[in-house]
Amino acid sequence: MNAEADALATVKDADRKHVFHSWSAQELIDPLAVAGAEGSYFWDYQGNRYLDFSSALVYTNIGYQHPKVTAAIQEQAARMCTVAPGFAVDVRSEAARLIAERTPGDLDKIFFTNAGAEAVENAVRMARLHTGRPKVLSAYRSYHGATSTAINLTGDARRFGNDSATAGVVHFWGPFTYRSPFYAATEAEECERALRHLEDTIVFEGPQSIAAIILETVGGAPGVLVHPDGYLAGVRALCDRFGIVFILDEIMVGFGRTGRWFASEHWDVTPDLICFAKGVTSGYVPLGGVAVSAAIAETFARRPYPGGLTYSGHVLACAAAVATINVMEEEGIVEQSARTGADLLGPGLRALAERHPSVGEVRGLGTFWALELVRNRETREPLVPYNAAGADNAPMAEFAAACKKGGVWPLVAGNRIHVAPACNIAPQDVATGLEILGQALSVADAHTI
Repeated sequence: MNAEADALATVKDADRKHVFHSWSAQELIDPLAVAGAEGSYFWDYQGNRYLDFSSALVYTNIGYQHPKVTAAIQEQAARMCTVAPGFAVDVRSEAARLIAERTPGDLDKIFFTNAGAEAVENAVRMARLHTGRPKVLSAYRSYHGATSTAINLTGDARRFGNDSATAGVVHFWGPFTYRSPFYAATEAEECERALRHLEDTIVFEGPQSIAAIILETVGGAPGVLVHPDGYLAGVRALCDRFGIVFILDEIMVGFGRTGRWFASEHWDVTPDLICFAKGVTSGYVPLGGVAVSAAIAETFARRPYPGGLTYSGHVLACAAAVATINVMEEEGIVEQSARTGADLLGPGLRALAERHPSVGEVRGLGTFWALELVRNRETREPLVPYNAAGADNAPMAEFAAACKKGGVWPLVAGNRIHVAPACNIAPQDVATGLEILGQALSVADAHTI
């Protein structure tokens, strides 16, 4: 057995015996053993190289192993690996300053968490304490994390096995013109009717009982749902009218993913709280947080905030954040993400849609896109049913396998492929990925009617 084969066997054996994987039936999975990664690619122990069109789980915004960020982590580790969160530390303060400089409005205070779900948990806690109200409204087509409150806020099927029905959550329908729950024919109609539905939900739930409305600025896991113009501003107005805290979940779309530092910049909307994670460190060291407005920060100026984490603002994570933000600034990666979306990914994906009957819709911004795959363009029947598994999911499984065989690692969710490469992906890699994606779509086309 050669060295690579021996290493592969060792990794796979230990994984099978000791690693408990998320969202999986443990004996029914066979995870790929990854040997290394760099830039927009990773590879296995058998020499197979994959162009990562998923950015891991939509977080390697600057690609894998950027030398300036890895060097910053190493330097911080040599200087000070950790310190308790109650101390003032240079790198933590600098990370908070750099983030606050990029958030909209007066969201100038940063509460650090370890990841996105904890950011959602704490944002909701802040909103409830600030308002003295119990309920939180969130959209059905949403994903906010897998911790207790976050998974109850989540609208997609991952909630089903975890929903305790005790979290004070009320779900509503957000806008999605392609599959409109409001029978709208245009984006403007969808926006108007979705806002009316939300207002009705608020009124019939009792505004005096609602602490917050939480929305993904662009719906990530539900399918890269880009809100119609005017919707987020309309939600902001409803929150102002009823004294409700407006929380934007930017965990997946912050830090360049949509071609802006924060996706809310596309619509010039300022929420009361922003949840962030993922791209803030490009995933190199876990870090998340809540950007807090002046009004909510004032609530806790002389009243202790009843929450905290052992590793809040961990110095290695903060060093990674500082380096990542500086790299994005120095190398113009946010602007590159915008250009890649406007000039390469958007046109390229729409060209694929013209050639492949399995593509029902193309939508996205920056380096964050989705193809909605359908059995029939006229009826818009999804290629696989909602929450499909096993034989029902065979068409999407075949499509994903074809992507991997061609050398692209896809992010497949339901009847969609999400195209989310590194924000600094090279143009030639975009072209390669689109060509392979086109070949794989021929497999999906075979299931159309």
